[in-house]
Amino acid sequence: MTEVSSLTGRLLVATPALADPNFDRAVVLLLDHDEEGSLGVVLNRPTPVDVGDILEGWADLAGEPGVVFQGGPVSLDSALGVAVVPGGADGETAPLGWRRVHGAIGLVDLEAPPELLASVLGSLRIFAGYAGWGPGQLEDELVDGAWYVVESEPGDVSSPAPERLWREVLRRQRNELAMVATYPDDPSLN
Repeated sequence: MTEVSSLTGRLLVATPALADPNFDRAVVLLLDHDEEGSLGVVLNRPTPVDVGDILEGWADLAGEPGVVFQGGPVSLDSALGVAVVPGGADGETAPLGWRRVHGAIGLVDLEAPPELLASVLGSLRIFAGYAGWGPGQLEDELVDGAWYVVESEPGDVSSPAPERLWREVLRRQRNELAMVATYPDDPSLN
């Protein structure tokens, strides 16, 4: 078996050629990536459901828009909390109820009392479900050209305009990917 270089903490940005409607213009933050598979959340799929409707205690800590996001097509009945802790707390000083994933980005234990994290969170987003890939599956999709892999920024997790995130992430790239941001929604109208 070939060794997998971890992409944890990076963004997968759907290419215009990706045909799966679950990931049309999706921006996925990879929370885990190793030889056993990959797990991430789609950062730009807000739902009409308010965070307070399902996780009342976390509603005041959720960033705008204060809605649940569809993290992916897997386990839509489960919730994941992703939060930024300014300064990117290391393992020794990480607040209780938060586990670092990459830099200042980490996972929140939604079973913990929200008060534990209220004073340290820079932003919080709640996701219903996740995107998952089995061993080698994501690597195959990368070879097929389904995704661009780019660096994440803490602000990606809490973008106040998630509908613009796909274009914004591509536009900030310093190579030919910046041009892809201008790709029309419907190329047949071009």
